[in-house]
Amino acid sequence: MSASSDTLGDFLTAIRNGSKAQRAAVTVQWSRLREEVARTLAQSGYIAGYRKAERDKLPVLEVSLKYVSGAPAITGIERLSSPGRRRYAGVADVPKVIGGMGITIVTTSRGILTDAECRRQKVSGELLAKVW
Repeated sequence: MSASSDTLGDFLTAIRNGSKAQRAAVTVQWSRLREEVARTLAQSGYIAGYRKAERDKLPVLEVSLKYVSGAPAITGIERLSSPGRRRYAGVADVPKVIGGMGITIVTTSRGILTDAECRRQKVSGELLAKVW
């Protein structure tokens, strides 16, 4: 079994698959980037919560998925940058998802922010993912 070079992509896939399977929570290996993305998703209301735990003496991230009237709060989640092809955007070019109904997650010099926070703070960065 080989380790993936795209840990964020694996994390987003775990959330996508867990939501479609109506799972209460998904557990993935912990990383600082994954925890920051989970924080952003929780603040935006796409997941119920997350917590750092330990399993077999290794740090893991437990993400509680959110459902609204039985339907997943996340209808779509898509990776924008990849390890082989990074995508960057200036402040004016950070894309809106479904006319502002979703969020774009961006890593900036001020941490991981949503597209709206990037415009408010006038910062740009690498486009990580879009969620709707």
